[in-house]
Amino acid sequence: MTRSVSIFGATGSVGLSTLDLVRQHSDAYRVIALTANGNASALAALAIEFGAELAVVADEAAYPALKDALQGTGIEAAAGAQALVEAAQRDVDWTMASIVGCAGLPPTMAAIQAGKTVALANKEALVSAGALMMAAVRQSGASLLPVDSEHNAIFQCLAGSKLEHVRKITLTASGGPFRSFSLDQMRTVTPAQAVAHPNWAMGAKISVDSATMMNKGLELIEAYHLFPVGLDKLDILVHPQSVIHSMVEYDDCSTLAQLGSPDMRIPIASALAWPERIATNCKPLDLATIGQLTFEQPDMVRFPALRLARAAITEGGAKLAILNAANEVAVEAFLNGQIGFLDIANVVEATLTAYAPAAPTNLDDLFSIDADARIYARHELETLTRGN
Repeated sequence: MTRSVSIFGATGSVGLSTLDLVRQHSDAYRVIALTANGNASALAALAIEFGAELAVVADEAAYPALKDALQGTGIEAAAGAQALVEAAQRDVDWTMASIVGCAGLPPTMAAIQAGKTVALANKEALVSAGALMMAAVRQSGASLLPVDSEHNAIFQCLAGSKLEHVRKITLTASGGPFRSFSLDQMRTVTPAQAVAHPNWAMGAKISVDSATMMNKGLELIEAYHLFPVGLDKLDILVHPQSVIHSMVEYDDCSTLAQLGSPDMRIPIASALAWPERIATNCKPLDLATIGQLTFEQPDMVRFPALRLARAAITEGGAKLAILNAANEVAVEAFLNGQIGFLDIANVVEATLTAYAPAAPTNLDDLFSIDADARIYARHELETLTRGN
């Protein structure tokens, strides 16, 4: 049977990788809706290629260009935040949620509340609104499929097993480009060095997160929500080769691990075909050529983001959204040359200390907390730069 799909964030790396898989299996999938932020020409080209019914740009200023590009194709064009939510409510079998940042929250929640199968690649949504999102999943009966390589690996290792039998879940981390750097060396690293990830091809923000290991802290928060075994059963292990993506240890001392080449199309294919499998043209894993797999404990002193993430989980409430917002502000400041690499964690920690609102009960609360956290973080930035 043909599966109908919608892809939110179609022009981003995850969206394009998803469409690459759809292209390889065009007889098995039918595209209903595609969305992008403001790249109207790229979105229109994809909508035409895949015969989508609807194309939506979040930026309303891009609507005229999108409408003109789709003139005479029969493809509906729309724009704005509400149009994204309405697109998410369309009747489809599978939705890819890969809009970056908190802008992806409303359409993702709309798809979940409609009881759909949602493949989640939006890290910020689950980090900031994990409690709200998982409550909506339980209430609607939606299926939430993790696309991050680590969480998809855990999802695969848990297949057919019960969480009550899990002794430990281990997320692996590459360690980033500064895994072996001293604190003194990290004080002087540049944005260009920070975005040069040794294994994965990623955008600037997530590459910096990998370099600070905040990315792994955010993934720890995601795992806490997705796999409710308790924080004490969640662990992180540095694995520079990025071959083992995560592991699950059971009560009988069996440990299951998911391995694969560092290619996002592999976890995307797992989610796209779930509960079945589809072929991909990804590079097969060649362990003989790799030769060895190594592991080491993460250093919480050189990479304090891991400590901050774990503390935010323990405190709960609004702290997770504050952590995410403050980190986004700090990373942007680092990429713009306003602060040093080690200052990123300092800004996040100062913001977490300075701002302590009540826990959000709905998305409006969450967006208010996110906006205020960014104000606090920018104040901490100003304090830091004045001090320097």
